[in-house]
Amino acid sequence: MPSFAYTGRTRSGEIVSGERAADTLQNAVAALRREQILVTRIAPAKARAAAAVKAARANKKVPAKNLAIFTRQFSVMIDAGLPLVQCLEILGNQEEHKDFAAKILQTRADVEGGAALAEAMRKHPGAFDALYTNMVAAGEAGGILDAILKRLAVYIEKNVKLIGQVKSAMTYPIAVITIAILVIMLILWKVIPTFAALFAGLGAELPLPTRLVIAASNGVVRVGPFLVVGAIAAAQAFRQYYRTNNGRHVVDRALLRAPVLGNILRKIAVARFTRTLSTLISSGVPILDGLEITAKTAGNAIVEDAILTTRKSIERGETIADPLRQTGVFPAMVSQMVGVGEATGALDTMLAKIADFYEEEVDTAVAGLLTLLEPIMIAFLGVVVGGVVIAMYLPIFSLISKLA
Repeated sequence: MPSFAYTGRTRSGEIVSGERAADTLQNAVAALRREQILVTRIAPAKARAAAAVKAARANKKVPAKNLAIFTRQFSVMIDAGLPLVQCLEILGNQEEHKDFAAKILQTRADVEGGAALAEAMRKHPGAFDALYTNMVAAGEAGGILDAILKRLAVYIEKNVKLIGQVKSAMTYPIAVITIAILVIMLILWKVIPTFAALFAGLGAELPLPTRLVIAASNGVVRVGPFLVVGAIAAAQAFRQYYRTNNGRHVVDRALLRAPVLGNILRKIAVARFTRTLSTLISSGVPILDGLEITAKTAGNAIVEDAILTTRKSIERGETIADPLRQTGVFPAMVSQMVGVGEATGALDTMLAKIADFYEEEVDTAVAGLLTLLEPIMIAFLGVVVGGVVIAMYLPIFSLISKLA
């Protein structure tokens, strides 16, 4: 007997869902009505599961590097005069990322069936986000699809570079701290108990640093598994908290206020905002739509709120520069240069110049951060590991001096 997945309301207004076996959909609805459930949605369970799988595949993210290469090649082919369907077929067949290749070929099939390119791409948000599809739609409407694709390729490549800089800045300290923790845990777990047994057998009087290290070793041996489980649970709890609206705002605000790192993150947010908005405006996307799309790609809840606040002010007839200044998120130079761009009618060009300036600032800041972190991390690792080793050799030095 087939099964039907349903969603409905009880007489008290409670929303319920589940599955009901019945010969036909009408019989399933009738059975639920007899149970005083008002059905609001019902479909065969297998079809619903297939739709869920299809939606998950459509939302699956495509690597930005693959998207940048696809966009660059697509623009070259369009500029060379190749038909749209043929371009998509060639690019889909040569794409190494299987999921992305399937999405390209499905887009080709939809275009061949009569759909507009932007509409066909909107079915695959994991590959082509709102920014991408809106720019493609503007390119199709204006007959400048090749130029729009070139701008998109430049934007994605710069965005990939920006993200790479952030990862490179974070990878080194995280790697060093992780290695330090693993080394210390290994020493406390395997090495220190051997020394502790030796000292107990000799009956030596242990200095305070040695006693502290042995106590830490005993703690690791006893509660080590609980510490690992606790760390995993804490990480999962933090992830769940960050997914909430309040948690995301708290964490993102703290990151922007953090010393050194907060300044870099603010510059990255400004560079991304100005680059995205410049690309959209120069492609013919209306300013209000551009700000809405830019807010979604901001990557920080505080910056996103500032952009949406600016958008509401523009809807009321205000300029862009004043609301940007009032948010307090963007530096004064940004609002001043945006004001100049508005006054001269070259807002997209001015935004691109701001993006270039802040991308260079990010390069300099990341290089300076890495230069600063390297000696600090090496000193940290040396002091911690060296301190443990010295603490364990202090009693041996004392015994040697007594024997001498």
